[in-house]
Amino acid sequence: MTFTSAWRSPSNIALIKYWGKHGLQLPRNPSLSFTLSACHTVMQLTVTPDADSPGLQVSYEGVPKPSFEPKINTFFSLVKNRFPWLSNASVTIDSQNTFPHGAGIASSASAMSALSLCLMDIHGQIHGGITLQNSEWWQMASEVARLGSGSACRSVYPVASIWGQTPNAPESSDFFGIPWEHEIAPVFKDYRDTILIVSTAEKSVSSTAGHRLMEGLSYAETRYAEARQNLIRLSEVMATGTDLNAFIAIVESEALQLHALMMSGKTPFILMEPGTISLIKEIWRFRKETNIPVCFTLDAGPNVHLLYPTQYSPAIMDWIDSELAPYCAEGKYILDHVGAGPEKIS
Repeated sequence: MTFTSAWRSPSNIALIKYWGKHGLQLPRNPSLSFTLSACHTVMQLTVTPDADSPGLQVSYEGVPKPSFEPKINTFFSLVKNRFPWLSNASVTIDSQNTFPHGAGIASSASAMSALSLCLMDIHGQIHGGITLQNSEWWQMASEVARLGSGSACRSVYPVASIWGQTPNAPESSDFFGIPWEHEIAPVFKDYRDTILIVSTAEKSVSSTAGHRLMEGLSYAETRYAEARQNLIRLSEVMATGTDLNAFIAIVESEALQLHALMMSGKTPFILMEPGTISLIKEIWRFRKETNIPVCFTLDAGPNVHLLYPTQYSPAIMDWIDSELAPYCAEGKYILDHVGAGPEKIS
């Protein structure tokens, strides 16, 4: 018998960054992210347990991608204790993204969260059990996603999520993300994120390799401690929604610290491009001259996430088209916003 599941799952953008892992995909510090909407992966998983010809086939945007298979097989080896029917199964994965793969817009988060949701859904089809409406189901999906990509565990929830133990969130865990939608002010639930595409090329250093380079860094522990404090401070700011200047200061500091860590390790590397720096300077200039509370953050890549309240969209869109688009690859940018989380398609 063959089972099929299809999900749409979003990317996310971390406001408090985690950079450094230990054990089996466990974070050195907690993180907090916005869940996005327009940037998402659509994935269909087809499984035939106990197949005569077991194996894995992966297609991306309609093209066979055998290069993706080793990572997915490694992931499957980590989750077979939860999904034993994978052991002798024929598995086909078809996926597509609405944004560039591997360019530092958390494509692994959307892809691995989508795959984990498909696995959970098919497991339910095979064995029954807890339903999609059960919070335990989503927690388990988040934990499974973490084994594929750490940040993927935050993409299974709408609006915002925290991953990693933090004293201001008693239910938080290093093993799975938790929803943070109900703990933030309305202004943040419809925040805009316009992603300025500086480059669509794949990163020179993967996030997995970058995390490993944090090991042995002399001031790593200081960074982890600061991130923990920043998360508590940002949570307080986002609960009231009345101090956007504090939001801006914390979010931009986190982005710059992330890239400073990359540039200051034993094997330094740079993921920012000249256009990234130019955009940051232009954002600072515009904010100073207009007092519009717009800020930036960066993921592990060169592209710039422009964050701002919805009410300022008209003025900011005019500014993007006239002043920022020339710094973007072919003038491209992605209009996104805080989103409603994953959606089951079939």
